[in-house]
Amino acid sequence: MTLTLRVVCGLPTASIARLLLLPEATVAQRIVRAKRKIRDAGIRLRLPEPAERPTRLASVLRVIYLTFTEGHSPHSASAVVRDDLCEEALRLARRLHRLLPGEPEVTGLLALILLISARSAARADQDGALVLLADQDRSRWDQGHLAEGQSLVEAALAQRRPGPYQLQAAIAACHADAATAADTDWRQIAALYGELLRFDPSPVIEANRAVAVAYAEGPAAGLAILDTLAASSRLARWPQLHIARGALLAQCGHHADAVAAYCDALALEPAGPVRRHITGQIAGLEGAAPAPTQET
Repeated sequence: MTLTLRVVCGLPTASIARLLLLPEATVAQRIVRAKRKIRDAGIRLRLPEPAERPTRLASVLRVIYLTFTEGHSPHSASAVVRDDLCEEALRLARRLHRLLPGEPEVTGLLALILLISARSAARADQDGALVLLADQDRSRWDQGHLAEGQSLVEAALAQRRPGPYQLQAAIAACHADAATAADTDWRQIAALYGELLRFDPSPVIEANRAVAVAYAEGPAAGLAILDTLAASSRLARWPQLHIARGALLAQCGHHADAVAAYCDALALEPAGPVRRHITGQIAGLEGAAPAPTQET
């Protein structure tokens, strides 16, 4: 998969490492080993046998998903969104769906890409600064993409063969259903993330569930989950974890700890728009008055 992302999709090794939450040196070694294996074994391109297709399909879906993820939140670009990568991922997902229209996970991935890419125009303001989901102008969301994505989610789930891409698309559909950020059904989203963990028990999914729990039950509930995850050495390389902790710590009134969490995110050298967002949050916290202490 790393070789495909590097050679076929053209992603830099550093971006692949960030997507996989691995050291760049580890990813570089994997790419070298994969090239050597192909060369030494004389492996040639061929169509997979029927028994191989489920495993091969899972890898193809993953590559398309990661390509879209890099386009939606690029690491090596100054823009908030890389439209070229997003459009290429969408093109590949559509083509795969035409080839395998009866595969619900293929349908789910196409729906997911449509629903998330529908927000692209609203993710940056007129100055190119990052706009968080809660603050986006939803009138700028692509209604055509939203309608198509929601229809595809329903078609996929109707087959009663759930999978991770269908569940992620269902989460994106919950956001699309909300006329305003305040209307978002966060309890449903938290429940969907809980179900998603059955298929993909990764700390990244658990971190996203923590944010949904924070919205549904209060920041302290979500922060308790994130604090546990922060002990993971792998997730410690993920800036979004520290950004989420910073936001929840600030909401709990722990401004100094929030600043420290944001600084941890900055140390991981996120993309320019994300860095500017973080520094803005730090400036706001350092300029805010300390939260009053409650008497006991």
